[in-house]
Amino acid sequence: MAVVVEKVPGAKASAPAQFGLINLLKVIAAQLIVLHHLAFYGPMADYARPLMPDVIDWLDSFARIAVQVFLVIGGFLVAKSLFAQGQPGAINPLATVWRRYAKLVPPFMVAILCAVAASALATRWMTHDSISAPPDLLQLAAHALLLQGVLGYDSLSAGAWYVAIDFQLYAVAALLVWLCGRFSGARWRRWLMPAVIVTGISLSLLYFNRDPAWDEWAPYFFGSYGLGIMAWLASDPKRRPRAVALLVAMIVLPTLLALALDFRLRIAVALAVACVLFLFGRVRTGPASYRGMSAVNRLAQISYSVFLIHFPVCLVVNAAFARFIPPEPLYQALGMLTAWAASLAAGALFYRCVELPLGRVLQSLSEARAARMAFV
Repeated sequence: MAVVVEKVPGAKASAPAQFGLINLLKVIAAQLIVLHHLAFYGPMADYARPLMPDVIDWLDSFARIAVQVFLVIGGFLVAKSLFAQGQPGAINPLATVWRRYAKLVPPFMVAILCAVAASALATRWMTHDSISAPPDLLQLAAHALLLQGVLGYDSLSAGAWYVAIDFQLYAVAALLVWLCGRFSGARWRRWLMPAVIVTGISLSLLYFNRDPAWDEWAPYFFGSYGLGIMAWLASDPKRRPRAVALLVAMIVLPTLLALALDFRLRIAVALAVACVLFLFGRVRTGPASYRGMSAVNRLAQISYSVFLIHFPVCLVVNAAFARFIPPEPLYQALGMLTAWAASLAAGALFYRCVELPLGRVLQSLSEARAARMAFV
């Protein structure tokens, strides 16, 4: 699934290499998630398995770990957005969280309605567990409030849980920034935010992340998200070497302790991504303007739209191939490639026709509200 984070300046040739790396990681991880869902949902993967059993088994079992990339990048960019100078400032937590909600939910609900329509069409062509039953108003309302998992409703689209978790994590980060910013006169203010984040990482990795009962709540995922926040703090080239060494120790030591007590591949991947982001922030390699970055930046730009719309697209392609194409491994493998390509094309269209226009409307409303407040 595509990371739901603040935009990075990767669309320009002059973007720092660190953000070019972020876009590259987003693109790779997003494609792995789409392929994971193709291997996990729908009959095409079952029919194609004899042709490439190892590939499909790997995509089914391990490609989903790419979500850790999104969690770490999400934490990294929320730190850049909410406390770019490494110290918590004065923010309005309710307004900040509301802006996040308004950014996420409108395109998300459009995609949910597309998934409902896709399920209705797919039922005419096949019978499969990946098809959702027609939702009632309460189920739709739970999705609109990003509470479907918490309230026990089945998700209407693969990855809907991640949008809800991203919103929870952002809200937690905004609340922590606001609370730490209240101690603006304290001498230890510079280290207050890192200490709070590392405490959250430790609690998450040593307790919450080890209990699947918490996987609908932010504390389960805060370990990976917090590693991204700490990577941003440590990557600041203005920090002195001793401060950097301390921050790196605050990243690595609790994570290694958690892995020693209970090794989880997903957490090891999160730690590796955080370290890479930290290193690229400290080593100034110049702008990310090499050939091919324009395509990477474009794919990164539409990654949220691809994430939102790929499931209904894959569901319809699965149903069409189940109904009209022989269940031969080669034909069904071509169907998986067709669904993958169609997801990218639909994501580009969704970005242009849904996500971008809704974002402009939100920006206009925000600017108008700010102008009214300034006038008053």
